[in-house]
Amino acid sequence: MSLFLGKVHYWLFNKIEWFENLEEEIVNFAQKENLPVREWREAIYEKYGTPTEKKSLEEIIDTSNIHGWLQSRIEAAEKRHAAWITKILNENIKYKNELIKIFEQQGKEAGREYRLQDVPIENTEDIYKALNDFILEGMPCDRVNEVTNISEDEFSWRTVRCLHKEYWEEIKGDVKNFYELRESWINGFVKEVNNKFTFQRYENGIQKIIRK
Repeated sequence: MSLFLGKVHYWLFNKIEWFENLEEEIVNFAQKENLPVREWREAIYEKYGTPTEKKSLEEIIDTSNIHGWLQSRIEAAEKRHAAWITKILNENIKYKNELIKIFEQQGKEAGREYRLQDVPIENTEDIYKALNDFILEGMPCDRVNEVTNISEDEFSWRTVRCLHKEYWEEIKGDVKNFYELRESWINGFVKEVNNKFTFQRYENGIQKIIRK
C-alpha cells in the first residue's frame, strides 16, 4: 500500500468526520433525554471502537495500510451509528422525530459550509457532486450508486448496492431508519446549498434532485 496520502484520502476522512460529528449530536440528544448513555457508550465503544481522535489525518492514519485504516473507520462509525439510533428508538419510537431534526440541521450546516467555499452550484449535477463530498457511502471502489438521468432540471440515481444493511442487521436494527434519517439530512443539505432545488426519494429506490 502506498505510503502517500492523496486527495481522495482527505476527502474520505472529511466525510468520516462529518459522520462522527453527527454521532456526537445523537449522543448529546440521548444525554438530554436522560437515557443510559454511560452504559450504552461503554458497550458500544467496547464492541465497535471509539470515534476517531480529533487530530489531523497525518497524525493518526496508518500509512502502511491507508485503505484498510479508512475502511475500518467507516465500518466502526457505521456500526456505532446503528447502535446508538437503535437503542434510542427502542426506548421510545417517538424519539425519531427529534433525530430527524438533528439530521436535517446537520445537513443544513454542511450546505452552508459548502456555499462558503464559493463553488458554483448551477444545476442538479453540481448539487449531486456536492452532496457526495459529505455523504458517507463506503469507499469509492464500492460504486453503490447508478446514475439514471442527468439534465439541467433533474438528476436521478438509484442505489444498486446497500452497504449499510449488514451493519444494522448486526445490531438487530432496522436499516429503514437509516434511510429515513439520511433523507432528512439530504433534504436539509439541498435546501441550504441552493433553495431552487429539492430532493425526492421514491419507493422504487430512485432518488432525484429536481429544480423547483
